[in-house]
Amino acid sequence: MTKKLEELFELPIDDEVNNQVFENTQVSFVTQETYDTLQKIEIALPQVRGLEASDNEMDELASLATSSYKDLMDLGMQVDSRFSAEIFNSASGMLGHAITAKTAKINKKLKMLDLQLKKAQLDQKIASKTEEIENTPLGEGSLVDRNELLKTILANKKTDN
Repeated sequence: MTKKLEELFELPIDDEVNNQVFENTQVSFVTQETYDTLQKIEIALPQVRGLEASDNEMDELASLATSSYKDLMDLGMQVDSRFSAEIFNSASGMLGHAITAKTAKINKKLKMLDLQLKKAQLDQKIASKTEEIENTPLGEGSLVDRNELLKTILANKKTDN
């Protein structure tokens, strides 16, 4: 229903009804581990500069397109049916722009998270390689004659039996 009809018939506005329904509903299916991981990601995101500025711009564009959509829908409902098709077409274009803006914002955040995860994985690989190199035993570096080595092995073998 449009806002004008809700006001005319003195019906509760949809937002109020939705808020009343969802205020009492609580869904909790996120584990503590998932929550901790999300917290780490949220802490890591602000390290990238310029992310907030474009987020605000995308939010502004989406809200502007959404308000234009609502205005065009109200206008389309009030004009003659032969003219309303063009108005509804323009309204759907505005809604498409709002969705595109929100999608671009989400995709950018996902790309940033992907890059941060790849960097963390690379750091972990480098750390494990460094640890592996540090734990490698170093030899004494003396030269041993092949014959002397065979004699030592044979002597050890005879003592084991």
